[in-house]
Amino acid sequence: MTGPERSVPVPSSPTRPPAGSGGPRLPAGAELVRGAVVLPTGVIADGVVAVADGVVVWVGPSGLLDTDLLPPTPPAGTLVLPGLVDLHCHGGGGASFPDATTMEEVTTGAREHLAHGTTSLVASLVTAPRDVLLARTALLADAVDAGHLVGVHLEGPFLSAARCGAQNPHDMVPGDPGLVREVARAARGHLVTMTVAPEVPGVAGAGEDDVLRALAEVGALPSLGHTDASAEVTERAADRAFDLLATTGSARSGRPTATHLFNGMRPLHHRDPGPVAACLAAAAAGRLVVELVADGTHLAPATVRTVMELVGADAVVLVTDAMAAAGMPDGDYRLGPLAVRVADGVARLVGEDGSAGAIAGGVAHLLDVVRCVVDAGVPLVDAVRSASTTPATVLGRADLGALVAGRRADVLVTTATLEPVAVMRTGAWVVGRP
Repeated sequence: MTGPERSVPVPSSPTRPPAGSGGPRLPAGAELVRGAVVLPTGVIADGVVAVADGVVVWVGPSGLLDTDLLPPTPPAGTLVLPGLVDLHCHGGGGASFPDATTMEEVTTGAREHLAHGTTSLVASLVTAPRDVLLARTALLADAVDAGHLVGVHLEGPFLSAARCGAQNPHDMVPGDPGLVREVARAARGHLVTMTVAPEVPGVAGAGEDDVLRALAEVGALPSLGHTDASAEVTERAADRAFDLLATTGSARSGRPTATHLFNGMRPLHHRDPGPVAACLAAAAAGRLVVELVADGTHLAPATVRTVMELVGADAVVLVTDAMAAAGMPDGDYRLGPLAVRVADGVARLVGEDGSAGAIAGGVAHLLDVVRCVVDAGVPLVDAVRSASTTPATVLGRADLGALVAGRRADVLVTTATLEPVAVMRTGAWVVGRP
């Protein structure tokens, strides 16, 4: 593969009509963006996205536009993508969401990812004491209300200490439905997901008031992760979560998720399939969505390609799991109470003796992840759908995630090699202008 622009077959545009010949009627003053337009199901080789009043009003081949409306031909290889949607991000630009105490820190992290095409960002916290979780959740909810974020994700505290990864096992506690409801109140409707380990007592009961039920009732999605559970325990939890989301009536989406599949989980083994096999089976059956941190560090390219081929782009969400060092140089950072050192672009915990420990989140932007996935052999359309359309469905946001008329005008213009050129959010250019 020589470049993302060759990843999918593209149709040729029809012959362009002359001026005044009856092309699509566009609002006066509509903004027109031209290039190879990536749609959820294909690519328009020479397409145009028309935007007015913050909304996409028309998408189609340039050949359908009157010549007096047509924008200039863009540089060769220009791609026009939907704004990307990241459901799992702990920070960037030197700012850490789990450690933020001011709105300025939150916006610093959000702006770092926005500049690289992530127009919808869910801020993620890590395991922490109750008062810290409630305070951080309330601050992030304020940022959602202000338009900087689209939701809040809690990674913990009901996790397995055996699979704690880059989290503090001393703050992990048994499942507590009451704490879920407290967090939901602090989030004011903005709690999107919570990562839970199904084997932890109180998380996944049978017909009782457990964490899974509490999450479904407050409109948040259970996300299975940081778990040492067997395949059978994971299967039961995934089934229960799916059924609860279908019956409570308040869920934003019908499918639970799996937090960064493979990472922070008992590994797949042919005599002990564990949570990985159970999550893949549920995703293939349309009952669960799996996250992949496909940044070239967390997963091998063949793993990413295999999962995409097995379950499809509509059951995979690409995420960054980024921490404060995203967009920053190598050095020392924090992730909650833990020290992290980034060396050669890889973040790892720092041991008491100064040695490098477990991988501690990512340092990539979501566009970097898309590039890695395309380089792994996944078609461009599928990679983009898993970074935009599918996560929008998890959010329950029919207005985001695709270049389709009627949706919010979030547009990312890139080079043929998926380097960012310009970013539009809600119809306004926030970075660059093609």
